[in-house]
Amino acid sequence: MELQERLGGVNIYLVGMMGAGKTTVGRLLAQRLGYGFVDTDAVITELRQRPIREIFAQEGESTFRELEQQVLAQVSSYHHLVVATGGGIVLNPMNWSYLRHGIVVWLSVPLAVLCQRLRHDQERPLLQEQTLEERLGELLETRQHLYAQADLELNITANDTPETVCDRLWETLPHILKPIEPSC
Repeated sequence: MELQERLGGVNIYLVGMMGAGKTTVGRLLAQRLGYGFVDTDAVITELRQRPIREIFAQEGESTFRELEQQVLAQVSSYHHLVVATGGGIVLNPMNWSYLRHGIVVWLSVPLAVLCQRLRHDQERPLLQEQTLEERLGELLETRQHLYAQADLELNITANDTPETVCDRLWETLPHILKPIEPSC
């Protein structure tokens, strides 16, 4: 039976650290599944008509997290979506009530690979305070146990491309879905 059929329209939520590839992999997976694609950070940027770093600077992280929860609440009422979430979405316990309506996939990327990917990034507000490796290490340490609550952890290496990650996700998803009961 096709993966699309087995999913039955259930949303797939990609969680993980910034730089994990949630948006890129999410777009590829959505296309392959024939699903829609939503990036919660992009929705927030569009709603506020300004970049996330400006929202953080002008309104604070708590306002951003409230917006994030509102967007997730709205998105979770739809089906047939692959959703790339912001890296900190797992921090709010209320968000898990929305995420649990779908399949949660943690794109788990080693700290060294994240540092390599984000070394030139000037847009992410949470990375502006200390050295990149220190800050990413702290964020990963506080979030890792939350990411681990995902239905599926997909370990990503420096050699993986978005396409290979999508392929592995495609191959792995059927193993976490409930078996189809034969009809009488």
